[in-house]
Amino acid sequence: MTSQKFIYDVQGGNIFTSSTRKEERHKVFKDGLVLEGGGMRGVYTAGVLEYFMEQNRYFTYIIGVSAGACHASSYVSRQPGRNKSVTIDYVTHPDYISIKNLLMRKELFGMDLIFDHIPNKLVPFDFTTFHSSKQHFIIGTTDCETGKPVYFEKSECATDILSIVRASSSLPFMSKAVIHQNKFLMDGGISDPIPIQKALQDGVQKSVIVLTKAKGYRKKPSFFSKTTRYFYKNYGGLTHALETRWKLYNDTLDTIERLEEEGKVFVIRPSQDFKIKRAERDASKLENMHTQGYLDARDAFQSMENFLNN
Repeated sequence: MTSQKFIYDVQGGNIFTSSTRKEERHKVFKDGLVLEGGGMRGVYTAGVLEYFMEQNRYFTYIIGVSAGACHASSYVSRQPGRNKSVTIDYVTHPDYISIKNLLMRKELFGMDLIFDHIPNKLVPFDFTTFHSSKQHFIIGTTDCETGKPVYFEKSECATDILSIVRASSSLPFMSKAVIHQNKFLMDGGISDPIPIQKALQDGVQKSVIVLTKAKGYRKKPSFFSKTTRYFYKNYGGLTHALETRWKLYNDTLDTIERLEEEGKVFVIRPSQDFKIKRAERDASKLENMHTQGYLDARDAFQSMENFLNN
C-alpha cells in the first residue's frame, strides 16, 4: 500500500487527460507560449507575463509546467499584479515555505494555502474570466506510475483546475502526489521540463519560450536522485524519470538553442544570472528577479512581435 503521507487525494471532478481530442488534432495555432517551471524562480516568468498583460499580448496557445502553469493561470484570467501578490507578497507567510510544513505535512510549501486559501479567499482567482477565455491552455503533469507526462487542457478540467495546477507544482521530496482517477500526479517538470515538443505536436507555428535560467545553464546529475529508489520505491516510472531528468532537461535546452539559432522559436531568458533557489524566501531577491523578467520582456517585445508576425 502507498503511504497516505505521499498522496493528496482529489475527490470528484471530471478530468480528462487527452488534450489531443479529435477536434484539436488538426488545429493550427498561429502563436504559442511555452513556460518552464523552476519553483520560486518562476517569479521571472511572472514579470514577463506582467509586461505582456500591460501590452494586451495574449497568446492563442499556452503550455506550462509547475510554476509556469501557476503564473500562466493568472495570465489567462487577465489579472495583472496577481502573480506578484501571491508569490512575493506571501512568501514570508509562516505557512508558505517552512520546515514545519515539511515535518508535519510532508510538504515544504504550504499547498493548501497556495492552492486553496489564497485563490479562493485571500487573493481571489477570477474563475469566470479564466474559463471564458478563448486561449488554449495546457498544464503538464507527471504520472508517477509511468514517469510519463500527462497533459490537461483547461476546458477539460473546468471543475478542478486548482488541483491540476497543484499536481503540476507538486515537487518531488517537497510535496505529496495528487491522486485523481487512479493516477498519481506530480511536478510536470519531471517528465517534460520545457514542453516545446508538445507545443509543436499541437500545431503551434511560432513559439515563444520563457526560461528561468540564463543562457548556457545546464543541469548536473544530482547525488540525491539515487534516494528516489527508496523514497518512491513503489513508483519505478517516477524514480527513473527523476534519475534521468537532468539529461532530459539538458537535451531539451540543446534542442531549444538549435531552434533559436534557426529562427524557429523566440526565447526570453534572464539577462542576469540570479542566484535564486527553488524555495527562495528572500523577498528582495524575488522582487529583483520579477523586475528583471518585466524588463527583459519589455526589451525583447518588439523583436518578439517581428518574429511572430513575419
